[in-house]
This record gives sequence, C-alpha cells and structure tokens, in this order.
Amino acid sequence: MQMGTERRTDIAAFTVRKIIVVVAILALLATLIISKIMNGPDEAKRVAATQDISTIMQALTLYHRDNGRYPSQEQGLRALTEKPAANPVPKVWKDGGYLQRLPNDPWGNPYQYLNPGVHGEIDVFSYGADSKQGGDGNDADIGSWH
Repeated sequence: MQMGTERRTDIAAFTVRKIIVVVAILALLATLIISKIMNGPDEAKRVAATQDISTIMQALTLYHRDNGRYPSQEQGLRALTEKPAANPVPKVWKDGGYLQRLPNDPWGNPYQYLNPGVHGEIDVFSYGADSKQGGDGNDADIGSWH
C-alpha cells in the first residue's frame, strides 16, 4: 500500500508542477498581450498624426502649385483655410480653401509649420505626446520628413 501512496504523491506533485508551469506561461502571455493593448492607443495617435501631416503637406503642395510659393512663416498653416491678407497675398485662392479645417494633433496641440524648413523646403510637424521638441518613443517629434 505504501508504494501506491508514493505513486499518488508523485503524480500529484507532477500535476501541481504542470499547473504552475501552465499558469506561469499564461501569465507571461497575458503580460505580453496587455502591454500590446496598452501601447495600441499611443501607436494609433502616432499613425493619426502621420496621416494628418500627409494631408496638410498635400494641401501645401496644391497651394504651392497654384501660387508658386508656400505660405510664409507669418501666414502659417492658417493660409490653407483662410485667404491670407498679409503679403504675399496668394494669386489664386480656392473657394473653401485648401483644407476645410486645420486639425490639431492627436494630443490636442496645433501642428507646427516652418518656412523655410530645417529638414526640407518646408516642415510640418507635431512635438508628440510631451508637446516638447525632441524626445523618444511616444514623446518623439513626428514630421513631414519621416
């Protein structure tokens, strides 16, 4: 009888070890999945900012094609939604503008515009989640030069 009892104890110990290993694997998988889900909204915001910048750049390209120049730094991106009154006044102005409205970046801040740009003839960018120049990860700047 003792031999049967030892065998049951070994089987029970083996089963407990299996359960512990399975629980550990499930916990690891849950951690990986949760970290992916938690980073999902941040990645979605970066993708949205990239798409907004692309749309703004397309509107600026049309403005340039029609007028032979980009809006001045002073006129800024507002020149895409409202006809500039300050010089250089655009020769051609599309009814309704080049954009219906200027979006804010996904973090609620206005997109930045530089003319002349640092990375190209013009730059359109967002400072990212931290609203400050530079940064890494979600805080990194997102710009037309990427």
